[in-house]
Amino acid sequence: MPSQTSLSKSLFSSDLKSLIIGIVLLFVLIAVASLSVDGFASTNNTRSILLLASFLGLAALGQTLVATVGGLDLSIPFVIGASNILLAYLFGTSIPPVLGILIIAALGAAIGALNGFLSYRLQGQALILTLGVGFSLVGAAQIFTSFGSQYSGTVFSQVPAWFSNISAINGKTFGMPFPPVVLIWAVVSAFLIFWIHRNRAGRALYAVGNNRTAASVLSISEFKVWVSTYTVSGLTASITGMLLLGFSGGGFVGVGDPYLFTTVAAVVVGGTSLLGGSGGYGATIVGVLVLQVLTSFLVGLGLNYAAQQTVFGLLILPMVALYARAPHIRNQI
Repeated sequence: MPSQTSLSKSLFSSDLKSLIIGIVLLFVLIAVASLSVDGFASTNNTRSILLLASFLGLAALGQTLVATVGGLDLSIPFVIGASNILLAYLFGTSIPPVLGILIIAALGAAIGALNGFLSYRLQGQALILTLGVGFSLVGAAQIFTSFGSQYSGTVFSQVPAWFSNISAINGKTFGMPFPPVVLIWAVVSAFLIFWIHRNRAGRALYAVGNNRTAASVLSISEFKVWVSTYTVSGLTASITGMLLLGFSGGGFVGVGDPYLFTTVAAVVVGGTSLLGGSGGYGATIVGVLVLQVLTSFLVGLGLNYAAQQTVFGLLILPMVALYARAPHIRNQI
């Protein structure tokens, strides 16, 4: 039986290999796009890429944590859409904007906790369960916001200027030429990566994802880890939905639809195993940037949304095949 040290080294080398592959792919894409599309490397386009990557990066944060423990959260796009229209609705009431934001964030976390609790109790049904919860949530949100309105799923209200500035394409952070949401994403990313690798609770994610039986022997509560990761996923999805409201200025329930595919794609392209126990958010950041750079490149080439999805699929297939060549740690014990 391999020692714990050898297993850790094997896992680390596999994660490092995946990260290197993603970084190389990112730089190749940037180089090819810069040579092929006029203005691709311009300041305005770079700002746009970073802004859109911030939304995807925050949404994919929860998906990464859930995947690390061996789960998957398909409610993310629905939580994004519901949070988007519910906050727009609250902005049109007498509720203070900050309180409205806190209410929606708490709702997102509660939905995530519900997903975690139910999927833990119904092991093996996380995909369908989170999808069902997502459908129920977005349906309820549409019913709630449609009272007195002829537009189901669309909410018009006055978004506070300070909130819109956070996600504005022309927003600036301390005089720097990028929107504040980019800085928020960078700070959250740095904190999460540090917390996972420097904190016992963070390392518990990998312990549960690698081997649940071994984790229980180490007195790690699988239930707490599982529920907490889904709670964070619901929270970050709701935050993404609210930030997208600041970006667009109006609530639209379908704003989260693209994130059903792209959050999973970012995790996979980054090299995080959907079986759990390997990868991490640092790799997902690379995956997010790869997808966003690729999207900007394809738009610059004039490809429509359907063609973009085709290219994304063709990208994911070889990436999965490449990463799958490394045996999961469970198969090494």
